Amino acid sequence: MLFKRKPSRKKVTRKKKTVRKKARATKSSRSKTKRSTKRQAGLLRRWWRGLLAVGLLGLLLTFAYSIHLSQSVRVAFDGKRWSIPARVFARPLELYVGAQISDEQLRYELGLLGYRAVSKVSDNAQWSESNGVYQIASRAFEFWDGPQWGQKLRVVLQNDQVVELDDAGTRQSLDIVRLEAPSIGSIYPAHREDRILVRRSEIPDHLVAALLAVEDRRFYEHWGIDPRGLARAMFNNLRAGRVVQGGSTLTQQLVKNFLLSSERSITRKVNEALMAFIVESRYSKDEILEAYANEIFLGQDRERSIHGFGLAAQFYFNRPLHELRLHETALLVGMVKGASYYNPRRNPERAKTRRNVVLTAMADQGYITQAQAERAKKAPLGVTQQGKVKDHRYPAFIQMVRDQLRRDYHDEDLTSEGLRIFTTLDPWAQRQASVSANEQLSLIESQRKINKGTLEMAMVMVSPQGGEVRALLGSRNPSSAGFNRALLAQRPIGSLVKPAVYLAALAQPGRYSLTTLLNDKAVDIKMPNGSRWQPKNYDKKEYGNVPLYQGLMRSLNLSTVDLGLSVGLENVVEMVEKLGITEGKAQPYPSLLLGAVSLSPVEVAQMYQTIAAGGYRAPLRAIREVLDAKNQPLQRYGLEVTQVVDNKPVFVLESAMKQVVDQGTARGLKRYLGENPNLAGKTGTTDDLRDSWYAGFGGDHVAVVWVGRDDNKPTGLTGSSGALPIYGQTLRRLGYSPLMQDPPSGVSYEWVDESADLLAGPNCSESIRLPFIQGSEPKRSRACAGGGSSRSGLLDRLFN
Repeated sequence: MLFKRKPSRKKVTRKKKTVRKKARATKSSRSKTKRSTKRQAGLLRRWWRGLLAVGLLGLLLTFAYSIHLSQSVRVAFDGKRWSIPARVFARPLELYVGAQISDEQLRYELGLLGYRAVSKVSDNAQWSESNGVYQIASRAFEFWDGPQWGQKLRVVLQNDQVVELDDAGTRQSLDIVRLEAPSIGSIYPAHREDRILVRRSEIPDHLVAALLAVEDRRFYEHWGIDPRGLARAMFNNLRAGRVVQGGSTLTQQLVKNFLLSSERSITRKVNEALMAFIVESRYSKDEILEAYANEIFLGQDRERSIHGFGLAAQFYFNRPLHELRLHETALLVGMVKGASYYNPRRNPERAKTRRNVVLTAMADQGYITQAQAERAKKAPLGVTQQGKVKDHRYPAFIQMVRDQLRRDYHDEDLTSEGLRIFTTLDPWAQRQASVSANEQLSLIESQRKINKGTLEMAMVMVSPQGGEVRALLGSRNPSSAGFNRALLAQRPIGSLVKPAVYLAALAQPGRYSLTTLLNDKAVDIKMPNGSRWQPKNYDKKEYGNVPLYQGLMRSLNLSTVDLGLSVGLENVVEMVEKLGITEGKAQPYPSLLLGAVSLSPVEVAQMYQTIAAGGYRAPLRAIREVLDAKNQPLQRYGLEVTQVVDNKPVFVLESAMKQVVDQGTARGLKRYLGENPNLAGKTGTTDDLRDSWYAGFGGDHVAVVWVGRDDNKPTGLTGSSGALPIYGQTLRRLGYSPLMQDPPSGVSYEWVDESADLLAGPNCSESIRLPFIQGSEPKRSRACAGGGSSRSGLLDRLFN
């Protein structure tokens, strides 16, 4: 039998070791695998924890940022959303039996208010006319003294006068009716945004329908962002190969325009989406529509931007938003896509095409019928030739209003609080003054071979008793917003100062009357600086003894100097200041007697207002009332009148100033107003014919006109050849009330010799009837044979 050999101990030991090593290796491998798995699990857990932390942090940051955005939205929407400029209104046209109103004026004023001429009146803001009978449907309007409701009027005009005024329905006579005050401008903040706020109830339904049809079909369904609308826009744009449709909702557009910048970035788009959602969650759809309608940009008017449909309706159609018709609202909605590109005044065909696209979209979506759309497409654009709301139509007057308001209000109040400012401006008088100025300056330049546009002018027209500014031109170009010559141009006034010199004398009736003889002879006065002052008459002649009234009537320099030196320079300065000139402007130098004082046309108007009102000074004012945005009265600018000169010498002076028009240096007015204008006035000319002035007044006006050159070079014009024609033409176009004042107590008329301080009978030749303060009339009389005219040879000889 064979036996196997027993393995050696060494081999067994090695084998066991190998087995144990393999076991340990296996165990180690398993341990490593387990540890690796544990590490991976730990890493995964830590990764998920980090991701969760980042997610939570992101959510917290997003939540915090959303709170920040929500706060921004809340502050913007719940606070004062817009800075609303102060709206400025002209005086309302008053209708009453006896009112002097021509057909031309009535039509102009109705056009200024945006009333439409129709064959038959059926709605507010319409009028018709047949054989001088007007049917007018007026608008309601909130005046400073309460609301006035719209009504249908029947107005009959004959010979430029209202002869009948009654209710068109009941034919009941009406005492007086005011049409609404026309808007003439605004006072804007620095960013020059302008808008007229409208409530949701004031937005026509067809305007809302047009917006939804072309800008946001699912407005009432989405929450600020419309994925379907965005997808549809992307598809249409890809199919067209260009951008033909936007994906932004109305809410996103509002957020972008109202709260964000125009920057193109991912951040802005994210903000826009978040804020649109916030707006939708906080505010109703009607509130969003109202904000959108007031914020949207719809055009540019020079440096001012037109925002909101309310202002756009006035700017393009000269009517309130609620009066617009379907084709007009469609035009405005079409401009939302690009106000400049679709501007109907600059690009009418392009605007019409876009309007028709809007109308088609409205019909396709069932907002209007196809027949309505086709009728609207056939309608003309209907926009006015220029913007109704342009403040640069009256820039000089608006500047005066602003200057006067600054005495009582801060600039921020004027540009942001939505004040309603009712002023004294008479648009009809302003228009006649502007047209007349341009006509006459162009004629003068043509006749005298002066380069076109060389001459400039300024004009102020005020009411005599109240000092209300009816018209104000700062330039021959009424829309020029440049240098306002009426307020700011300080020019020597020449002979316009002479009435103050003569009034200072007539205020001393014990020494002076209209027949006091003046010494019209050369004077030679040594001035403090050693120079000689040697004034001369305009014609370089001397006239010897001249009655006081003729010295003023003929504007004789030497007579005036003689009188002024006799009265006393200090007394003349005092009288100038009483009449309304700022203390210190007139200095007691002999040259003051001939107008060596520089004043603006407005300052001269103040001086002549006091004279025209019989010595009662009323500070010139351009404002009547101020209301806040809720139509509550803030301040009244009532009449302030102070008697500064006794009315008796003023009346006597006025008589002499009427002689200036009848027979003196202003007799050229008869070419415009007929042989007996019954007005008072004074011409003014400065050295080297640099400045041409005229100041005149009647029963219903005081007007001052200046003509000259901005470079201060000679014009070659006297007061009677430059400024006077503008005044005359303005009154011819405008009409006026003559002077019909009875003499005050203590003043009586006497017949006197034309050239001597003597009483004379009415039948004496070379006699004239003049007023005298009691006790100042001539003490001697001359005998005359009778016959002859009370206005004869002497005055004719003086001017021939």
